Amino acid sequence: MIIDSHQHFWRIARGDYGWMDDSVAPIRRDILPADLAPLARAGGISGTVLVQAAPTVEETLFLLDLADSDPLIRAVVGWVDLSGDVGAQLERIAHPALRGIRPMLQDIAQTDWILRPGHIDALRMVARAGLRMDALITPRHLGVIDRLAQEIPELPIVIDHCAKPVFDGSDPGAMWREGMTRLARHPQVFCKLSGLANEFGSGWSAQSLRPVFEHVLAAFGPARLMWGSDWPVLELAGGYPGWLAVAQELTTDLEATARAQIFAGTAAHFYGVDI
Repeated sequence: MIIDSHQHFWRIARGDYGWMDDSVAPIRRDILPADLAPLARAGGISGTVLVQAAPTVEETLFLLDLADSDPLIRAVVGWVDLSGDVGAQLERIAHPALRGIRPMLQDIAQTDWILRPGHIDALRMVARAGLRMDALITPRHLGVIDRLAQEIPELPIVIDHCAKPVFDGSDPGAMWREGMTRLARHPQVFCKLSGLANEFGSGWSAQSLRPVFEHVLAAFGPARLMWGSDWPVLELAGGYPGWLAVAQELTTDLEATARAQIFAGTAAHFYGVDI
């Protein structure tokens, strides 16, 4: 059993995907459940976590509608405006499939934006609603998320795409290593083994990505590490079968129970879905 802990769908005409410029032209098309279905069948994917790709409540409602019609979608990570009326927004998007929210921190210039007192209060409300937070961050945010985890220990957080390390060859750098190690000291912080092909760029392989994998495995352990495809963004750097095969190669020396956690159990536990 495999749960893909991170994938996206979108319908371009909805009009709120501001990041879709010419640099992502190959994926600037409608991508919907029928597009993923053959890849999921071929890969043995039994469920997915559908993650927001636009900073609007309207997109979250669109994703929740897709979850109503596609049994492969086991959970949805949506979006709310943390500077607005969070209670009213949470009421609007309340749905059995909603499991968390994702502020798009990588696109916000102020690195410590999430630590504003009003945003901390908003995230406490998110935690009280039984939801989690996906942290879409880059290495500049590692210290900020460390502080956030100290402020709100009751909020489960998962670091998307291993915090997007910047590669020098295969080396993600000492700052990234140290920051991820600090984050892993918080028991409520998890990590997604996702997005690495895009961050590495041309020539990615199990060998080139192994230093990142080995560090997050050592820091978080298989019980807090989950595999995700980041499809269809993945298509900018490769394909679904290739990334799944590389992830399986990276984990081939682990015990079966550890592999089962990384490819299904951790995501099921974090997002509260059945396997």
